[in-house]
Amino acid sequence: MKTDLQIAQENVMEPISKIVEKAHIDPKYVEYYGSTKAKINNDLMQELQDKKDGKLILVTAINPTKAGEGKSTTTVGLVDGLSLIGKNVMGCLREPSLGPVFGLKGGATGGGYAQVVPMEDINLHFTGDMHAITTTNNLVSAVLDNSIYQGNELNIDPTKVIWKRCLDMNDRTLRSITIAQDKPTNGVERKDSFCITVATEVMAVLCLSKDLKDFEERINRCIVAYTYDDQPVTIKDLKVGGALAVVMKEAIKPNLVQTLQKTPVLIHGGPFANIAHGCNSVIATKMALKLADYVVTEAGFGADLGAEKFLDIKCRVAELKPNAIVVVATIRALKLHGGVSADELGNENVEAMLKGIENLEKHIDTVKQFGVPILVAINKFTKDTDAEVAALEKWCEEKGVLVSLSDAWAKGGEGTIDLAKKVVACCDEESHYAPIYDVNDSIENKVLTITQKVYGGKGVVFSDEAKVQIEKLKQLGFEHLPICMAKTPMSLTDDPKIMGRPSGFDIHVNEVKVSAGAGFIVVFTGSIMTMPGLPKVPAALGMGVDENGDSYGIF
Repeated sequence: MKTDLQIAQENVMEPISKIVEKAHIDPKYVEYYGSTKAKINNDLMQELQDKKDGKLILVTAINPTKAGEGKSTTTVGLVDGLSLIGKNVMGCLREPSLGPVFGLKGGATGGGYAQVVPMEDINLHFTGDMHAITTTNNLVSAVLDNSIYQGNELNIDPTKVIWKRCLDMNDRTLRSITIAQDKPTNGVERKDSFCITVATEVMAVLCLSKDLKDFEERINRCIVAYTYDDQPVTIKDLKVGGALAVVMKEAIKPNLVQTLQKTPVLIHGGPFANIAHGCNSVIATKMALKLADYVVTEAGFGADLGAEKFLDIKCRVAELKPNAIVVVATIRALKLHGGVSADELGNENVEAMLKGIENLEKHIDTVKQFGVPILVAINKFTKDTDAEVAALEKWCEEKGVLVSLSDAWAKGGEGTIDLAKKVVACCDEESHYAPIYDVNDSIENKVLTITQKVYGGKGVVFSDEAKVQIEKLKQLGFEHLPICMAKTPMSLTDDPKIMGRPSGFDIHVNEVKVSAGAGFIVVFTGSIMTMPGLPKVPAALGMGVDENGDSYGIF
């Protein structure tokens, strides 16, 4: 069986100029990065401003498991399926982070014969956007610590610096460090920490900005520290916003690539969904909606995280109205939620699958609350039996939920034609999209609403520290911002070990902070961390370059 990398390497890509032509983009707005990648200048939007938007389709999933769900594979396959049935379509994806690539999770370009290429480039350095975001973030840190060292004109309390340095890598040793040690000329010694690049506010700001000017305005609002008298210090106070815009002026432009079947895809931005809001950039999504009749995008992890944030944050901020939502599930994952051990997932077990289906049921219930037409995509695995597939299809039909068996991994777009036709039918229905909470409600009530409506929980327990932080945010006038929940993706609860569809549980909030530039409040639950660690055997240990100069081991 060929690996994803082998399939991608054997594929003969169209010159990116051909994809530009297929996407109906005037070449004067295109900046080529070699023969297979390009950046699209945002000035294109001025030319397209009067063009009607296409239909917006969100792909989400059940809670992820080690058995695999295939959300990205389904997304890419659906893009190709829509193309095969004659639709003018574009995909919109996030950029992968190097941390998961070299760690455990892998990349984010799909799988099998439903991939975006050049897969290696996209999963590694791509067009340099991640490096620009990392540099932007760390320039803030450098200027901030220099300001403290050079007389501290802003009266910053070194113990109240909240802006973290970042690195696009999983490195647990950087979660807690001490900087400026040994001698006074190194700066003011203080405790510090790193987060992964995709968890930074710079990344969130990039993905929610309308353009470079909006990016600069937003980034200037970011709070980096507090003074000795507990007043916020912003990037605007540091007078470095202009320099940050200079660093980001290329990264702000969406990247154009193609699927294995030569369908155009915009890849731009990559915030984690368990920590940040988990969606590709507003700029790319809005550009795609002007260029195509159908736009397929995805949000990270399950519907309890990525989809909720897409619908409550991104769509609200960008005034987007999704037309259909696809919830991806696999029979393997449902069996795992139903109590089957990982080494027995290849054995037929309809009873366990029907028990685990309660997790799928909750995610269906969640997305229905937003008023958007939905359907379920069964991402097919080779060992799925006819009886298991039939039982899942019957369950969906009895629940009145449209369902389609997707074989994107093995067949690409050919395996998603039924799914594509049903998605088009959903898009023809009326969407009554609305966020599930009033943004002007209290912070506590908004968190409670998400807990009850999205997770199926009972209540919220706020730590004493979180309560103090909430009161501070109210005093500063930030109470009326959307909520960005930081929670484990593995469970509907804040405990990653609890699978299925639990009930009667509480969500435990230990920290609350504002991302003033991004425009949301981040609520940290359970033991969530902003700097992941590597597993015992990182994926990086199996990678290399062969005698022909080809990479191996990247999935």
